Amino acid sequence: MTIHEDFSINTIIGPGTNVSGDIESGGFTRVDGNILGDVKAKGRVVIGERARMRSNVSGTYVTVGGVVCGNVLASERLVILATGLVMGDIITRRIQADEGCLIHGKVKVCKNDEAWNKAIAEYRDISGFRESHGREHATAAAFAKNHG
Repeated sequence: MTIHEDFSINTIIGPGTNVSGDIESGGFTRVDGNILGDVKAKGRVVIGERARMRSNVSGTYVTVGGVVCGNVLASERLVILATGLVMGDIITRRIQADEGCLIHGKVKVCKNDEAWNKAIAEYRDISGFRESHGREHATAAAFAKNHG
C-alpha cells in the first residue's frame, strides 16, 4: 500500500459556495464550502474547517477539518483534525484522530485487502438498500444556513 503524494488540486468548492448534488472528481478535491450530495474522488479529499457536508465521502486519503454528516471511505488513510466532526460510519485502512475531534458512528479499520474488499461490499449492500427506499435531503442552502 502506497500513500500517493499528488498535491495538484483538481476540484475546489470554495468558502461561501453551496452545492446540491453529487460530485465525482478524478483527483485531489478540496472542500471549504457546503455540499449536499455525495463526494467521490479518485484521489485525496481535504475538507476544510469551515466546510459543512451532508455527504458520503470517498477518496484515497481523506482529511476532515469540518463537519461531515455521512459515511467516510478512505482507501489509504483518514485524518480527522481537532476541528473535525464525522457523524457517520468510517471505513479505512489507517486512521489518525486528533485530540478534540468528534466521531459519532462505527469505525472499521481494515488491515489487508481482503478485509477492505469485504467491508466495502457490505457497505455497498447496505447503501443500496437505503437509496432504494427513498433517502431524502434538505436543500444545501437550508443545511448551510442551519449549520454555518
